[in-house]
This record gives sequence, structure tokens and C-alpha cells, in this order.
Amino acid sequence: MSKLVIVESPSKSKTIEKYLGSDYQVMSSKGHIRDLATSGKGGLGIDIEHEFTPNYKVSPDKKEVVKELKKYAKKADQVYLASDPDREGEAIAWHLASELGLDMEDDNRIVFHEITKPAILEALRHPRKVDQDLVKSQEARRMVDRIIGFKLSKLLQSKIRSKSAGRVQSVALRLIVERENEIRAFKSEEYWTLHANVQKAEGAFSATLAKVDGKKAKLPDEAACNAIIERCHEAFVVASLESKIRKKEAKMPFITSTLQQEASTKLGFGAKKTMTIAQKLYEGIALGGTSEGLITYMRSDSTRLSEGFVKDSFAYIEHTFGKSYVGRLRQKNNSNAQDAHEAIRPTDITRHPDTIKQYLTSDEYKLYRLIYLRTLASLMAAAQVNVISATISNNGCDFNASGSTIVFDGYLKTYREYEQIKDEVLPPLCEQEVLEQVKLEGKQHFTEPPLRYSEARLIKELEEKGIGRPSTYASIIDTLQARNYATLEKSSEGSRTKVFVPTEQGELTDAKLQEFFSSIINVMYTANMESELDEIASGEVDRLAVLQKFYDAFMPLLDRAYEQMEKKELERTGELCPECGGELVYREGRYGKFVSCINFPTCRYTKSEQEQSEEICPNCGAPMVMKKGRYGSFLACSNYPECKTIKSTKSKAAPKPIGEMCPECGSALVERTSRYGTKFIGCSNYPKCRYIKKDEKVKTGRSRKAGKQDAKR
Repeated sequence: MSKLVIVESPSKSKTIEKYLGSDYQVMSSKGHIRDLATSGKGGLGIDIEHEFTPNYKVSPDKKEVVKELKKYAKKADQVYLASDPDREGEAIAWHLASELGLDMEDDNRIVFHEITKPAILEALRHPRKVDQDLVKSQEARRMVDRIIGFKLSKLLQSKIRSKSAGRVQSVALRLIVERENEIRAFKSEEYWTLHANVQKAEGAFSATLAKVDGKKAKLPDEAACNAIIERCHEAFVVASLESKIRKKEAKMPFITSTLQQEASTKLGFGAKKTMTIAQKLYEGIALGGTSEGLITYMRSDSTRLSEGFVKDSFAYIEHTFGKSYVGRLRQKNNSNAQDAHEAIRPTDITRHPDTIKQYLTSDEYKLYRLIYLRTLASLMAAAQVNVISATISNNGCDFNASGSTIVFDGYLKTYREYEQIKDEVLPPLCEQEVLEQVKLEGKQHFTEPPLRYSEARLIKELEEKGIGRPSTYASIIDTLQARNYATLEKSSEGSRTKVFVPTEQGELTDAKLQEFFSSIINVMYTANMESELDEIASGEVDRLAVLQKFYDAFMPLLDRAYEQMEKKELERTGELCPECGGELVYREGRYGKFVSCINFPTCRYTKSEQEQSEEICPNCGAPMVMKKGRYGSFLACSNYPECKTIKSTKSKAAPKPIGEMCPECGSALVERTSRYGTKFIGCSNYPKCRYIKKDEKVKTGRSRKAGKQDAKR
């Protein structure tokens, strides 16, 4: 018998094909093969008047793929649909079955959450029918997104020239703008803290004022702080001392949102980069000739781990670290978790990152190591910390100090590099001990405004509020920047963390959406919609009812917005078009601001918005102007097109002389860097003299291949 297995990704198909015998052929659909058409009423691809009937069309770039799949499906005795184990994957399986003419009642759908030989063979032993409820849920989500996306985007483009709006994207923008408004409205308030700095022969420590006459201390200004200092004229006494062993548990294994957050804060990876690398680790990495899936499916909102993996991990922990390091299985999912599959974990706990480092890129190694150690730590014993709390008193003023020492490292044995924890030792103290060397120090502070959202903080907020799903977070962040609604900027000087700042267009877009669509573009409605989609997937709610309720609420708002939303006028430059005499106006393009004729598209005259520089064109003497292109800013002659001189704005470090002379022309030899990142010794008179000292290349530890990869990135 010949059997055809269809997966989504070409790289995944190569990995799986190695696990199966010669009877199997594995092919890839390369993602979705069809989508809603853009024909029909409003270009929606949905017949709303006939129970929201969708009109699907094979995507133009997938026609050859579908043709090839049909050819091999006809020859096969059995076809298995092995797309990803989530809602989108189920929809892809259904679309494939429809296009290939497969019987929907056949058990031809297989799912697996890791790409390993045992998982694939187990999935083939338990095929099932395509889950129609999951398909209906995905259809409903796609139709709601299409209706909002098409109709709202068209409205905003015509009224305020914003590029798009979306069901989840616009709510994420709302959160960013709300936070910006909170920061603007924030009024900083002064407050003080008072510290007792204690010196002892065995060491020093500091205690902070906590209570005054049994009540919480409040020091609004310097005068209040000085009043306490004057009051503390008696000797300081250790009023109480407490020692307690506390357990510090490891964090749960990763779900999609926590992986994106931790990769952002610990590795500096953006959400999109994290998911791209995770996809590669899931689909398979070549390890010495054989391709292996290194992690389980990377789109998950469940912290669950399989019994077999837990059993193997406990055995590995005991063998590697000792029985005292073996922890317990814990699971904690939020109320929105679908629990469709496991947490993101390594497929094999014995495959330590360092043993396969040679097969991974630097970023792949970093992310796999983070996933591996987080999973391992989650199954290890809690760390035990001895916490000592001391209260020192003076005339009714109580100052608190604490110290801690790790008495058993537990999971920190493996995960300490990702957690900021250190011993803070208090010197030996006794109750009623009189402390003689104490110096009081007041410190002034001001309350801080709330933090802007970093990628990690925004993802956490979306997850906690039930907005979107694991697979959508990266695309939401990408879209906000692509539409110029928000930019990622450094939060402060010297900080690596970048935060979202709404643009002027982003704030205008949010303001108009809140003015006319606040009942739909809000956190609660979006979260409720996600819950309803989940209920469709579980067969509890009818898809048509959800769609009709949404449409009946949305359309009156849209009609009102078309009638009442003011149209944003184009900003005039004060100049006239040299071709038709119309006014010139400012517009926004993909490369920034530019000037064009108000009569566009009848008149297509355009002029780049140029910033004059102090440089002079070396060819014709005209001023050089700053322009923007697809690769960033550059200098160009203002006399274009008569003079086409351009110059890069990127500064290059001058070649470093090595103290030797060129044997061919006598000029100085210098250290240069090739286009591939490799350093070498060459003549400073290049390109007239092309001498290279080939026998003494500067070693950088980088290969030509690595340099090419960096250049591509």
C-alpha cells in the first residue's frame, strides 16, 4: 500500500519522512492552501444574507502545490492529514480534504505535539475524523476578522488615512494609547524613606523605617523625615528577631506567552524572532545526519506535561543531581487555557543543550537552552532559603531589616543564571541587643508613572485579559509597527529594553475607533469573543448565532461612522503642482513623508520631502539632500535627475594601519573587514593596488558561511 502524509512545512516533511518506511510519502501544503475570496458583496468572500456562507478560493501561489498534492493523492491508497495540532491546523486539514476530494467521514486526520519517531508512529495508530467544530470555530474567527478588517480599514482609509484596523490589533493599540495617556496625566509626588545604617564588628547592614507608634510610617517631605531623626535620640535596640526556612518553587514550564516574555527579557529576542526560532526547533534540526524535533509544539497555553516525560525527567534528575533534587509535578492553567496539548518542552530530557550546541546556531542554542532548563527546573525540588527578619527600635520607631541565605539550592542548581537571587547576610544579632554605631540617613524619592509596554509586558497584558491566542501575539506586535501605529523605542539612556510609544497616527486611529466603535473595540468584548470561539470549538455554541449577533451589533456602528466621522484634510505645503497647477500636499508613503499633487490619481506628480544637508555634491557642486529609500536614509544630489550622485550616510571606521608597508606599491598595509565579516591585511591604496597579505589573515573565529548568514540577517 502507498500512503501519503501531508504536513504544513517542507522542513517538517523532511524530518518525518526519515521516520517512516518506503510505503509512505510525506509532502507539504506550505501552510494554508486557500482563503476567503475577495469577490462578492463588499469583497468579503462571505454571503452574509445566506447564513454567512463562505466562498473559498485556492490562493494563487498555492495552485501548483494543490495540483501536485491532487496528483499524488489519487495514486495513494491512504491519505493522512498531519497539519499542526491547533485550530488553524484543523482548518488546513479540512481545506485539504475538500480540495483533494477526501471523504470527511474517513479517519484520516492525525495529530502529534512533537516531531519524534515514537510520536509520529503513535499518531498513525490513532487517526480520527477532521474535527468539524474546530473548523467552524476557525471559520467564525476568520469571518469576523475579515468583516472588521475590510470594513473598518476601508472606513479609516477614506476618513483619516489610517492603513487598517483589526479585532485584536486595535485593542492592543488601545492598551498602548491608554498607558500613554496615564503617563501624561501622571503627577509625581515627593516622599522620603529613612534608613538606619548599622555598623558592627562582624559586618554592616541597613534597616528601613516601617512603623511609628505601631502605625505604617509615612514621610511626605524632608521635614517629616527630620522629625523622626530628632525623635530617635535614644539607643537602638534589637526588638525582635525571627529566622524561618522558606521554600522557593520553580516557575512552571513555558507556554507561548511566557516563552515570548522570558526570551524578551533574558535573551533580548522579539516575539517574532522567538517564534521563528521555536518553529525551527519544533520542525527539526539536523543532528549529525538525522533530523530531530527538539521541542514540542510551540503554540500552547497549557502547562501540562505528559506522564512519560515526567517519569523520564524524574529519573534524569535523580541520576544527575541526586534524589533530594527530585521535585513534584505541578500544573496551573489560567481560565482561558484550552489545554489542547502540552507545555513547550524538550522532546528528550537527556538531550542537554551543550551536547548538541555544535549543530545549532547561536540563537537556536540560546532559546533551546532556555526551554530545556526551564522545563527541567519546573520538575526539580524547591530551593530552601533561610530568611532572618530583624526589627530594631528607637523611641517608638521600628526599622526592619532582613537577610537571606540559600540552604538548599534545589531547582536553582540548573536555573540560577536566569533568576536574580543572591545571599544577603545579616551579621549575628541577639534580641534586646543594644546597637551603638547607628547612622540615620533620609532619602528623597518621587513617585514614578506607570511603565510603557515592552513586548514582554504587552504580551503578558494581552494574555491576562484573554485577548488573542498564543499564535497571534507576534503578528499583533508586528502589525502595530508595520501600520505605523506604534514604535519600539529605548525606555531610557543605556537601557536595552524597548517600549511601545504610540505615533500621532496611532493615537488618531484609536481616538476615532473609541468615538464610534467603543462597544466592540474594547478589552471585554474581545475577550468574550475569544470565549465564544472556544465554545464553538467545543460544540456548545452555534457558529451562525455568534456571527449574526456580532454583525447586528457592528453594522449600525459602521453606518453611523460613515455619516458622522470627519474626514481628515490633507496638509497643504503652500506650493502649486508644476504639472497641473493643483495644490501640493503632504502624504505618508512606505518610506516616510512625501509631497504630491492634491489631484492624485488624475495627476501623479510627486516630490520627496527632503532635508538639506551641509554637504556639497562632489560632481556638480549642488547641495546634497537627505532622502529615504527601502534600505534607509541616504544623501542625494538636489540637482537630480541631471546629477545622480548618491552617498551613504553610514559612517565606516577607518582601516587600522599595522605598521608594515605594501611590497607592491609602498603604501601602508591596513587591517580591513570583508563583506563576510572576515578580517584581513590589505593595501591602503585600494582599489588602485589590490595587494592582500594572504598568509596572515586576522583570525576572528568566524567562517565565510557565518559571515554570509549575518549578511542575510
